[in-house]
Amino acid sequence: DCRLVCGMEVRVPDSGRVLELLAGAAECTADPGILYESREILVVDKPSGIAVHAGVGHTEDNLTARVEKLLHSRGLRCCCAPVHRLDVGTSGPVVFGKGRRALAELGRLFMRAEVEKRYLALVAGKTPGSGVIHSSLHAKGKLKTAATSFEARWRNDTASLLELCLFTGRQHQIRRHLAAMGHPVYGDRRYGGPCPPQLQRMFLHCHSLCFADPFSAAVVSIVSELPSSLADFAAVQQDDAVGKKDKF
Repeated sequence: DCRLVCGMEVRVPDSGRVLELLAGAAECTADPGILYESREILVVDKPSGIAVHAGVGHTEDNLTARVEKLLHSRGLRCCCAPVHRLDVGTSGPVVFGKGRRALAELGRLFMRAEVEKRYLALVAGKTPGSGVIHSSLHAKGKLKTAATSFEARWRNDTASLLELCLFTGRQHQIRRHLAAMGHPVYGDRRYGGPCPPQLQRMFLHCHSLCFADPFSAAVVSIVSELPSSLADFAAVQQDDAVGKKDKF
């Protein structure tokens, strides 16, 4: 045992979490971009580099705090909280419920997997054109089933742009599934993805959400465009792509 004194240097092995927390912070803006709003529901566009909830490195500036500040500026004091989450390095729409009833109803939709979630990810190497990944993942000490479908928008020998759909919602599911099949996400240091200096964040973006409004039964379809920094990076990697589809 050693007692720490002022001036000592301590080195701790990095699991990738510190770099993940820092990645993409430059894209953050003070005000959350609103993608959809009703009396009970608020959907905002989360940038990469900001956490959904308060936590280490995000105690003051996080998405929930920004939404609360926005509502307070309108004179609203209702209980508003996120119904689901995205990883710090992932961008895209996050659904908030306004009030306890809204939180409960929206929470049931996500628990029953009645929300269609689609993602865009740039991965290393040439993937198959499409497929479904069935691979159990450890979650909270237990092995749980997990399924992810994917379709390549374009692919070449060095990279593939995939559109993915989640059938389950395990932690880091897309990242772990893709890494396990030998095609880790670009910018994903934790799971071994390539990290070129031109890419300042992880290339994983929640592209769309679709669900039935539990209060009106109307279909709510949310689309979040790929951030320009990712679109520009993907365009460079797209040279000589095979089976190219329409651009995003």
